[in-house]
Amino acid sequence: MDDDVERAARKVRDVEQAVSEHVTRSDPVTGRASSPDGAVTVVATPGGPPQQITVSAAALRMGPHGLAAEIMRVAEKARRNAGSRLHQTLERVVDPRELTELGFVRERDDDEFGWQR
Repeated sequence: MDDDVERAARKVRDVEQAVSEHVTRSDPVTGRASSPDGAVTVVATPGGPPQQITVSAAALRMGPHGLAAEIMRVAEKARRNAGSRLHQTLERVVDPRELTELGFVRERDDDEFGWQR
């Protein structure tokens, strides 16, 4: 049993080192999403807050509540896109099933609404 524990611990260390080296070599992982009309665009990190929010003058016609709701919808889409990009980046060194279990799901490039990522 001690051999199994040591083998598992060694595997965890090896994967941790591989992920660390891979992330160090790659650019920061972000996701981008825009509303269908392009009025709101958000850049976010996987599981993090928006890093950049761009709102066009046309978006101001939505009113404060509508604009806030649209920003939240687009920000969530950007976060999911960032998670998908993280999955694509790390699946070279980590089992993709484990990434999905951690909440980083690989998605298609376009969704059913035609939103740009």
